[in-house]
Amino acid sequence: MSITKNDLTTRDWLAIERTKLANERTFLAYFRTFLVILGTGITILKIELFEDLETFGVVLIGIAPIILLIGIFRLFRVKNTIRKHYKL
Repeated sequence: MSITKNDLTTRDWLAIERTKLANERTFLAYFRTFLVILGTGITILKIELFEDLETFGVVLIGIAPIILLIGIFRLFRVKNTIRKHYKL
């Protein structure tokens, strides 16, 4: 069952908008996590004091894009689900 825009009350419409904003906030959380992990990996590789942890830095740099891709995938999947369900 899908709901058209004309069937929505103001409260329903605001709830959909809150869901969209929550989806964007979730993506930004993934993006922040990506930046922190990437920055930590680069820092570990650049600072000579952490030479023992070089492989850990490389692993962090490898994991960071995966986290970003998961965030992007989730953003568009939820956005399409909202659009399809409410025909917006």
